Amino acid sequence: MYLEQLSLTDFRSYAQVDLGLEPGVTVLLGSNGIGKTNLMEAIGYLATLSSHRVSSDAPLLRFGTEQAMIRAKLVRGVQSTVLEVEINGSRPNRARINRSNPVRARDILGICQMVLFAPEDLALVKGDPSNRRRFLDELLVSLVPRHAATRSDYDRVLKQRNALLKSGRAGKFTAGHEATLDVWDQHMAGAGAALLHARLELVERLLPHLQMAYSQLTDGSKDAGAVYRSSLQGVLDDDGQTAGGGAAGGGSAGTQAEELENLRMLSVPELTDRYVRAFAASRRKELERGVSLVGPHRDELDLVLGPAPAKGYASHGETWSMCLALRLASYYVMLDDARTGGSAPILILDDVFAELDVQRRRKLAAIVSGAEQVLVTAAVEDDIPVELTGRRVKVIPGGIDEPDTR
Repeated sequence: MYLEQLSLTDFRSYAQVDLGLEPGVTVLLGSNGIGKTNLMEAIGYLATLSSHRVSSDAPLLRFGTEQAMIRAKLVRGVQSTVLEVEINGSRPNRARINRSNPVRARDILGICQMVLFAPEDLALVKGDPSNRRRFLDELLVSLVPRHAATRSDYDRVLKQRNALLKSGRAGKFTAGHEATLDVWDQHMAGAGAALLHARLELVERLLPHLQMAYSQLTDGSKDAGAVYRSSLQGVLDDDGQTAGGGAAGGGSAGTQAEELENLRMLSVPELTDRYVRAFAASRRKELERGVSLVGPHRDELDLVLGPAPAKGYASHGETWSMCLALRLASYYVMLDDARTGGSAPILILDDVFAELDVQRRRKLAAIVSGAEQVLVTAAVEDDIPVELTGRRVKVIPGGIDEPDTR
């Protein structure tokens, strides 16, 4: 898959911009703050319906406007698809596929396959667990778009359940509230089980690619790893009965590994039952704190480098290599899907080479140069490794400065 045309209206700094693209490597050059990242952010939004820079849509609208539009033409083999996303400030976003009638924005998920590398990726290692959960869920939705509904259902139920628990903390919890909480427990258990089951399968697919990618980027002296840690661990024993220790996972590394392996073997209905029991075991503490203490929203992806956690122990260079390896692992998982009927993803490297030493630049360039389409941004030409030969495009304030030679 590759992107042939990108058009933006009132998106970030652009009142209107049109960018023609082609397969292979395209480097967008321009001073810092000129708008290169805005172009890459728009492509990322087509793929994930979210920004890698901000948590809400409001900053994506050009200042003073109420609506932004992203239009793109994607080519896969002999087929082309036109996607349009309308980002609205005061009403739900809408989308169109091949200029048809408007659909829900999430109906386009999975059409544009993309892996984006950016300086913000440092948060995957150095940030809080929500960054790593988001990484897993965005990749999951790219691979299996129906899980967008799974995530949405879980977030909706979690919000309702937390509101009920807060009322209990305020001393307003009655027998009627208790019955209502039982109902929400069932809903949250079902949605949470589906999400956990999908995440565990994804981590299993991701791990060998992560190990390989980290080895490709470094001298191979340390092994990279990732271990999913569920909030179910430590709440229930191996038989699904209440265990000592409260609402957060504990115990030795060996015990945790055994618990995780047991969770991997369970079906969605079996995980649903585990969650229902875990909610019951944690109810007193949840009412005291006014929040849900068990569920996928409390889970963690522990990143490991050699014998130690990556967070807090990895050097700056090792941290960058781990972040890049996570993105490359995503790319390899998508390539696995492409071989069975999916689409090879577009690779975006947004101002990444300026952050790397010469050795890592060359290794990363050698890995990605064979992709169907690679889009790179840089402030200066010297940051681009010689291995990334291809088209150069100059970005200027508000647009593109390139003669049309095609």
